[in-house]
Amino acid sequence: MSGQSVQVKIDDGIAYVLLNRPEKMNAINYLMFSELDRAIKQIKSNRGVRAVIVSGAGGNFSSGLDVKSVMSAPMQAVKLLFKGLPGNANLAQRVSLGWQNLPVPVIAVLEGCCYGGGMQIALGADVRIASHDCKLSIMEAKWGLVPDMAGLVALRQIMPKDQAMLLSLTAKVLEGNEALTLGLVTQVSETPMEVAQQLAQQLMQTSPDAAAAIKLSINRSWTASVRSLLCRESISQIRLLLGKNCKIAAARQLKEPQKPYQDRQSGW
Repeated sequence: MSGQSVQVKIDDGIAYVLLNRPEKMNAINYLMFSELDRAIKQIKSNRGVRAVIVSGAGGNFSSGLDVKSVMSAPMQAVKLLFKGLPGNANLAQRVSLGWQNLPVPVIAVLEGCCYGGGMQIALGADVRIASHDCKLSIMEAKWGLVPDMAGLVALRQIMPKDQAMLLSLTAKVLEGNEALTLGLVTQVSETPMEVAQQLAQQLMQTSPDAAAAIKLSINRSWTASVRSLLCRESISQIRLLLGKNCKIAAARQLKEPQKPYQDRQSGW
């Protein structure tokens, strides 16, 4: 599953996704976009994966778009932005939105710089754990651009509109603790990778089907109508009750705490 600029390793149910261009501070070129998109699709098809941890090599998450690389090859820019219909996600948007569409929890480990496109990728994760000295910025305005990698899908749910507007307009650089205060990250730590691994292990103690249903329900129902929310909850609950992992969860609570879960049901 690994490529030249994105490494993927699956260890004991956890998929580790590493942005791996440390010599460029993990700046995102066309190859990295493509390999991230492919990694997300491959993880989604692997029903044995229980959690994902996304991080960057060399002490940085990502410095953002590799503008020089992308602009030097106009056809790459076209491929990044092309979409069949305006409401579909293009390649640049799928590397952020794709994490939300995975049926497993996704944790981003943020260290060093997390700018522009890197911030957009991180916003796609369900949880963001940053180091205290991490530098974060929605930086597109500095380049005369609009943030267009679908990070706003998550941003509009985790921050007040005025704060999101201010950060996007000013391209202000935040450190970990300030980002935590504003809700841009979930937690700060001196050892973010260690915290992420502990969290992943904790998340794996519950049914993979329940985790998929909960993530689906929260993501799709957060701004949906009450009727849509109620419908989705009922359908998901019936599916869970009919599945084997629900029975295993009950057994783990009552008499067999170490009984292993089965792989996630297909269809989540």
